[in-house]
Amino acid sequence: MTEALPNLEGLLREALAPVEPPEDLVERLESTLTAITELAADELEAWELSAMRDPRNWVRPAAAIVAGSAAGAALVVLRARRRARRPSGPLGVNLPSLDRAGAERTLREIGRETRRLFGER
Repeated sequence: MTEALPNLEGLLREALAPVEPPEDLVERLESTLTAITELAADELEAWELSAMRDPRNWVRPAAAIVAGSAAGAALVVLRARRRARRPSGPLGVNLPSLDRAGAERTLREIGRETRRLFGER
């Protein structure tokens, strides 16, 4: 039984080793979120206001609003975090700054990215 213990520890150490994400993960995620936001905007632009009388026609615009809003918000956060470029904490995780200056800096970045995203439209 004691012989199995070191083997178990080695297996756990190997299984819990940090894994580096692919180099292009951020770019792929950003392009996917941008495409979702653009598709949602196109769907809303193509929707006719006269179709609003029938509630059965509300599903697609409602889904476009939800998907576009979620993708747009995620895109803003992703771009703001990338611009902040804070050093990584333990295990390579970016920890939010707990001081007031860090919070203000993050809010300014989110505001800039939101204006930039809506300025593109």
